Amino acid sequence: MAPKPEPNRRIVADNRAARFHYAIEDTLEAGISLTGTEVKSLRSGRATIGEAYAGPSGGDLMLFNAYIPEYVQASRFNHETKRPRRLLMHRRQIDKWIGATQRQGYTVVPLKIYFNEKGRAKVELGLGKGKQAHDKREAAKERDWQRDRARIMRDRG
Repeated sequence: MAPKPEPNRRIVADNRAARFHYAIEDTLEAGISLTGTEVKSLRSGRATIGEAYAGPSGGDLMLFNAYIPEYVQASRFNHETKRPRRLLMHRRQIDKWIGATQRQGYTVVPLKIYFNEKGRAKVELGLGKGKQAHDKREAAKERDWQRDRARIMRDRG
């Protein structure tokens, strides 16, 4: 079976460190409830989600600590830069992921924020467990070896 082609997305923010700090076991696409100035600011592509996480709040899953800078042209109608944002998911998915964080010690980490084909802002969430220091060292060693091996193979012809 042929691999699926990558969907047409414009990535706004990418949390590359998340896969280093967490062992991601499951991923999910969710919508984000945003104001107009947040969408305009996201389109300029300056958001950061390096310190962001998702968690339960009043029966919903919320995105905390994601930085979306103020939109310069909005003047007094701007948004708060690090306000909690509601994630738009089906109730079953919300219940499943909240249960995993509360019972099994998982963490919900945002991996990417992007605009899909229809122009809607989406966030890719990962359900993962935190890695130990020795696991991180092993991953770095494996990554370095793969890079060296590719260099050796390229030099040999």
